[in-house]
Amino acid sequence: MEIIVCIKRVPDTEARIRILEGSPEISLEGVKYVTSPYDEFALEAGIRLKEVHESTTVTVLTLGDDEAQENLRNALALGADQASLLRGSTTMDGLATAKVLANEIDEKKPDMVLLGVKAGDDDQQQVGPMVAALLGYKCATNVTNFKVQGSIVTCQRQIENGTEVIELAQPAVITVTKGEFEPRYPSLKGIMAAKKKPLIIKDVEVPESRLVLTGLEYPPERDGIHMVGEGLDGITELVQLLREEAKVL
Repeated sequence: MEIIVCIKRVPDTEARIRILEGSPEISLEGVKYVTSPYDEFALEAGIRLKEVHESTTVTVLTLGDDEAQENLRNALALGADQASLLRGSTTMDGLATAKVLANEIDEKKPDMVLLGVKAGDDDQQQVGPMVAALLGYKCATNVTNFKVQGSIVTCQRQIENGTEVIELAQPAVITVTKGEFEPRYPSLKGIMAAKKKPLIIKDVEVPESRLVLTGLEYPPERDGIHMVGEGLDGITELVQLLREEAKVL
C-alpha cells in the first residue's frame, strides 16, 4: 500500500503573534515554526498503517520554501520512508495549493492520501476535499479513527451524541482530526536513520492566488467577568443579566 501524507509548516500555535503595523502580515521575529498539529495526527495515522500492513510505504509531501526541509526530516525521523518538497510560494488560496499537490500525487497514484483536517494557520479546511475532487478520489473529512481491510477504508467521525461510520473504497483522501492518532516523539535511532532517507526537492509553479489577504486585526478584548450569586438567587440574577445586558434572551 502506498500512502502520501501532506503536511504544512506553520507558526507555532503557542507563539505570541504580532501584526505588523499597516500591513496584512505578521512579524516573524522570534516566531518558531512547526508542523501543523492536525497534520501530525495524519502522519501518525500513516505510520501506524505502515506498522500493521506489510509492504506499506509512507511518503511525506509539502509545498513551501527550503525551511520546510526541517519538518520533512522530522517526519522521516518519526518513521516515514521518503519525503518530497515542492518548492514554491504558499498563499491562502486553498485551490492553488490543492492543484500543486494533486499534480504531484497524480503522478504517484497512491492508495491513500492523508492530511490534517485543517492547517494551524489559515484554518480553512479546504485543501483535503479539493485534492480529492481534483484526483477523483473518494473523501472522508474530520476523521478521528480508521481501519483498512483490503481495499476498503472504514472511517469514524464524531458527531453529536454518537459516532458516524463511513466506508470508502481506495484510492481515498482522508482528513484527520484529533482522536486516536496521538503523535509520537522521534527516537534517536529514527533521527539518525532520517539522514539517510531520500528527500526530493522539486521546483513547482504555483497558480496565482485568487484570494487576497487585505488586513489583520487582533480579536476584541474580553469584558470583565461578572460573578453571580449561588443557588436560586444566582439563577434569577443570571437570567436577568442575559436578558437586560447581554440581550441574548
